Amino acid sequence: MATQVSERPVEGKASDGGHDWREVARLVQLSRALDRMEEERLVPERKVLYQFSARGHDMAQVLLGLKLDRKRDAACGYYRSRPLLLALGVDPVDALASSMGRIGGYSGGRDIGAVFNHPNIDGPSALPMCGGVGAQYTPTAGWAQAIDYYGGVLNDRSYDGAVAVALGGDASVASNGFWAALTIATTQKLPMLFYIEDNGYGISVPSGFQTPGGDIAANLASWGGLEIVSGDGAEPGEAAALVDRALGHVRGGKGPCLLRLTVPRLQGHSFQDTQTYKSEDFVARERARDPLPRLKAHLVPEMLSNAEWDAIETEAIAAAEAAREAAEARPVADPETVVRDVFFEGEMQAMGGQWTHGYAPPPASETPAPEAQRINMVTAIRRTLERELEINPRVVLFGEDIGPKGGVHAVTLGLQEKFGETRVFDTSLSEEGIIGRAVGMAIAGLMPVPEIQFRKYAEPATEQLNDCGTMRWRTGNRFAAPMVVRMPGGFFKCGDPWHSQTNEVAFVHQPGWMVAVPSNAEDAVGLLRTALRGNDPVIFFEHRAMLDFSWARRPYPGDDYVLPFGKAKTCVSGDAITVVTWGAMVPRCEEAAEGRSADVIDLRTLMPWDGEAVLSSVRRTRRCLIVHEDLKTAGFGAEIAAVVADEAFMDLDAPVARLTMPDIPSPHNPVLLDWAVPSVERIRAKIDELIGF
Repeated sequence: MATQVSERPVEGKASDGGHDWREVARLVQLSRALDRMEEERLVPERKVLYQFSARGHDMAQVLLGLKLDRKRDAACGYYRSRPLLLALGVDPVDALASSMGRIGGYSGGRDIGAVFNHPNIDGPSALPMCGGVGAQYTPTAGWAQAIDYYGGVLNDRSYDGAVAVALGGDASVASNGFWAALTIATTQKLPMLFYIEDNGYGISVPSGFQTPGGDIAANLASWGGLEIVSGDGAEPGEAAALVDRALGHVRGGKGPCLLRLTVPRLQGHSFQDTQTYKSEDFVARERARDPLPRLKAHLVPEMLSNAEWDAIETEAIAAAEAAREAAEARPVADPETVVRDVFFEGEMQAMGGQWTHGYAPPPASETPAPEAQRINMVTAIRRTLERELEINPRVVLFGEDIGPKGGVHAVTLGLQEKFGETRVFDTSLSEEGIIGRAVGMAIAGLMPVPEIQFRKYAEPATEQLNDCGTMRWRTGNRFAAPMVVRMPGGFFKCGDPWHSQTNEVAFVHQPGWMVAVPSNAEDAVGLLRTALRGNDPVIFFEHRAMLDFSWARRPYPGDDYVLPFGKAKTCVSGDAITVVTWGAMVPRCEEAAEGRSADVIDLRTLMPWDGEAVLSSVRRTRRCLIVHEDLKTAGFGAEIAAVVADEAFMDLDAPVARLTMPDIPSPHNPVLLDWAVPSVERIRAKIDELIGF
């Protein structure tokens, strides 16, 4: 049952609770010195472009950070979380160098300096923070679920008692990520702490706009499976006791906890924020609640003398100054290096993905060993998932309805029965939660295989998909989150705007994602197995029309078969025209090319795509037709056409042509759909037109 602690002082001596108060004082003073230096010098000098002061939030964060002392503890914060990072052992030189956008640090100047990360193999880590408010919650829930998985499935005792902590401000409790993570953590009884710093404002908007009455702890008092702890984060004794109580609950295996601490925001939202929306009386009341003088009163003279306190302050100022000098001595990264680390390039990331945990892919072959019987794509995908589940205990499947039902397309049918609910499980109805959870699990070293039930349903997960894809790049190869997102899409018998969208190009345009679009069972096996054994995140499209289409049936190519990404297949060979396509358009293009001398190229993957194969064919045939189901404007065919025009223009005997859906959603009635989707007849007519040009 949820419990609430009133906002009142907690009696106790400065040494109670096992807190290292001298270290608390040092770190709070260091945090203040860094904030002051940025506000008074580095921002006015334009050496720091984004600054978010932690003054007022700092003491409670330090108390929490020093208690995250287990090897598998992890926290994911937001832009005001630097005090916690200092408590976790982050070098202040790295912190300042990151604020200045210099080499080293959190991203080497690729990301805002306030967006932190801290890979720590032998101690508590700070998971990669995101720029979006609320985006930290569901990856933290994924780490918490990984804690349970390592202990319960992989029998790794180093995860016993570990916790996952998500830090957020009071405004973030209105975000989709907060509610998705809250549902995940409470329904699964995960070891997760929601740490909410309530300063009363989200930039300029009072917290009453985020949750009724401005008190999320009070409003969640009856939420099932959630312990609630709430109180004053500016009062040292009380804050320490509340942190201990909340962490004790989670470490004790009792499930998640929400710790809400009221704290003053002693500076604007950012340096540029003048806080004119606050009254003078309100600002004065905030200043009166400054935790730093309260910390001094808590420690002096009971634990420290005035001289010792002053010495700690002097030491902190000197440490901040030394950190500034060292940070300013670091150069800006070579601009040409910003193109690196979008994908894995051979240098292993510090943290994230199964490879950092010693995983080595089993022997594989690019030569199929086909069985006699032809199987459909549903069976091919299921057999591949089943095989990888058998040989790799880090593979975990989840999504809406993939358990007993086996998915709405029956791809995962029987897998939960064979491998159990810890490895193949249903989720709550939240795409933000599905992908965000997968991010945290991937960072923890698992190989998550989340399913988005239909392509159109991916929109609520866009932020998590973007954060996952950019993770390796924006952390300078410190972190990566390899996963395989299975995503059915496209028309099937009929269409509609909600279940029949393709729009693969949206993910091609998301840096860091590989994109596979197999057209048949054999390719599906090879691409899926490559993705499951790889070290990058992959979008794996399963076209609904191909899942049980007779043309797409192929013999199972064997348990060792892999297919490299970026390697197209020439399905039909000829000399008069090159037809480039993928997915459900491949069989239509093959049929349309009958009786013509044409190369029909199935790209198989769009990121990367095999430009060399396309250009080689076009230079020989001197004509190019691109056929795809997606919309014409800004579809991926436009990219192919641009490359052909740029690099093979002098070889062309006809304009590069595209045949696509018109720029409309997928219509439902089959008559309307058949008119909209490129048909065999229209493809054939376009081939003849170009050959006769």
